[in-house]
Amino acid sequence: MMRVLIVGSGGREHALAWKASLSPLVSDVFVAPGNGGTELEPLIKNVPIHSNNIDDLADFALQKRIDLTIVGPEDPLVLGITDKFKSLNLNCFGPSKDAAQLEGSKDFMKKFLIRHNIPTATYQSFIDADEAILYIKKQGCPLVIKADGLAAGKGVTVAHNEKEAIRAVEKCLNNNVFGEAGSKVIIEEFLEGEEASFIVLTDGQTVLPFASSQDHKARDNNDLGPNTGGMGAYSPAPVVTDAIHKKIMNQIIFPTVQGMKKEGLEYCGFLYAGVMIDSEKKIK
Repeated sequence: MMRVLIVGSGGREHALAWKASLSPLVSDVFVAPGNGGTELEPLIKNVPIHSNNIDDLADFALQKRIDLTIVGPEDPLVLGITDKFKSLNLNCFGPSKDAAQLEGSKDFMKKFLIRHNIPTATYQSFIDADEAILYIKKQGCPLVIKADGLAAGKGVTVAHNEKEAIRAVEKCLNNNVFGEAGSKVIIEEFLEGEEASFIVLTDGQTVLPFASSQDHKARDNNDLGPNTGGMGAYSPAPVVTDAIHKKIMNQIIFPTVQGMKKEGLEYCGFLYAGVMIDSEKKIK
């Protein structure tokens, strides 16, 4: 019988823990730190260890003889939790620290996509606010301003005018609203179309796609207001037809998995692609 540790405190970690607890192969399920929902589950035990406290999580896994650790949040992956666990001969499901850059740095991700001819919006990255503002004035709006690092889904601004774009850059580079995550910004072209979320499970070679989903990220009606972490999600996304599904797999997912392997960064875990589908059914 397996003892499982789920790292994280959100709804997805609750779902993972609940499902694991129902398996006849599993004897114990721990969630670190868990939440109020997991606290009420009869077959799940919350552990008061923060998801970014890798050393304490590793010590707990050793003490409790955990057979499998599944990591939900991006932060501990970017901090290298799977590398730490692997060094202790502990099974930990998720990409290595180097492979997790694909999620942890938008600049890394954009450069990777370009190297492997994977569709993506044109962009420039900046660490100097004045240079970024000059670029905004040269390009014109609308533009999309993104904090380079992890900002819990809130580091993105769709700027419909120059004032909004400049304010977004200054928030990141001058006011440090997102801390280290905003020490570099990505300025992308604005893409028209519908956005869909596409998640697959991969061991670095085989790929298993999940159902597509879609969420309304702007806080207010009519796509207005600041970006959120993904409010109003539903699945599957009607815009992802069978034909679009094949395009996403062939043009984005397979080339990404193969590209990571070629670069010596074999990706194991959940791989997320945020896809924009335009009126001509082209994807980026």
